[in-house]
Amino acid sequence: MSSPANPKTYGTVSAEGRRDMTGLEFVQGLANGTLPLNTIAETLGYDVVEAANGRVVVSIVPTDRHLNPSGTVHGGLAATLLDSCMGLAVQTTLAKGLSQTTVEFKISLLRPITPETGLIHAEGLVLNAGRRVGTAEGRITDQKGRLLAHGTTTCLIFAS
Repeated sequence: MSSPANPKTYGTVSAEGRRDMTGLEFVQGLANGTLPLNTIAETLGYDVVEAANGRVVVSIVPTDRHLNPSGTVHGGLAATLLDSCMGLAVQTTLAKGLSQTTVEFKISLLRPITPETGLIHAEGLVLNAGRRVGTAEGRITDQKGRLLAHGTTTCLIFAS
């Protein structure tokens, strides 16, 4: 997490800046606050809290601003959290000058998420990172370790 010396900021890292870092250096910079988080993280209120080779965790406390018309947290929030943690997990495996983008992802929502759920974590783990394609799986859990949603992704790896 960010420290008072490195509070979270939001924006975009330049293409040149990203090319000068390995994927792991880039994602660790997001997690420790030395690089800005993307603006969708600001919009939704989530944070990248852990980054290691092949593993990334994002966290959020769902609030009333995330609700769908039926009063539960919109599935799009879970989808965004999973897309983020899985794609960033693939990014952590990449050498300098490489990037990734989601080609497809699938999620399954298992339990309703509400503001009363409290802090949730989305953990992405790489299954395979090849020369052109990376795959990962993700899990959203609550503070009691209950599985709320899970998914898989396929990412295209390309020269940035």
